[in-house]
Amino acid sequence: MSEATRPSLVDFHCHLDLYPDHEALIAECDQERVATLTVTTTPKAWPRNRAMAERSAHVRVALGLHPQLVAEREAELALFEQYLPEARYVGEVGLDAGPRFYPSFQAQERVFERILRACAEQGDKILTVHSVRSVGKVLSHIERSLPQDRGTVVLHWFTGTASEARRAVDLGCYFSINSEMMRSPRHRELVAGLPADRLLTETDGPFVQDGAHPVRPKGVHRTLTEIAALRSIPYDDAAALVIRNLRSVVTGGSPTARIPPSA
Repeated sequence: MSEATRPSLVDFHCHLDLYPDHEALIAECDQERVATLTVTTTPKAWPRNRAMAERSAHVRVALGLHPQLVAEREAELALFEQYLPEARYVGEVGLDAGPRFYPSFQAQERVFERILRACAEQGDKILTVHSVRSVGKVLSHIERSLPQDRGTVVLHWFTGTASEARRAVDLGCYFSINSEMMRSPRHRELVAGLPADRLLTETDGPFVQDGAHPVRPKGVHRTLTEIAALRSIPYDDAAALVIRNLRSVVTGGSPTARIPPSA
């Protein structure tokens, strides 16, 4: 792997298509060597996002159907299933039981269950999963419908309990951590207790701010700084840890395998 294709940072959950300078941001990720997973919120966004990133060394696109949009877009599940054979990465998907979205929770569960079963059937998918106020339900669906040898789950912006975190670890899940999570003492304590070999970093930009502006993928270094301090390790060791974990996710857990440029 050449220096140009070796990532220096990891942003495993970002909405590049929601920034006004989407194309320039892809180029920035390549220049800064930020391995970035850009998620989509609707299957209709997949073709354009995929086309824009197809020549990128560091940006990969996930096929998504966001739980917050299920009330209006459940009918797009058929389109999701049509595109799924083209997608290695899946997201943003999951469940949201917050007050605003709870009325659609049953529909969300129908959609999430079908997505998990489709991913299990095809195999080798990597999912970034939303679990607001619904971690237990999310984990039950994963346990029932996505065996560990059929796909890998990364829990995005995880805010569950310590016992839910242990259950997720037992199910083979990883966790992507952002700077907003590190503002909360409870969430810092949770992150401190997560296994080191299950940690990834994310921005969830543009929904997380860096001062007065949406955080950009290269801004994920601030989260790495927080993780390094929390675990009393040097910054470079924290960065290397996350890169190793990304390699494990992408290669299915082979510790000596390299991250394929086309993965």
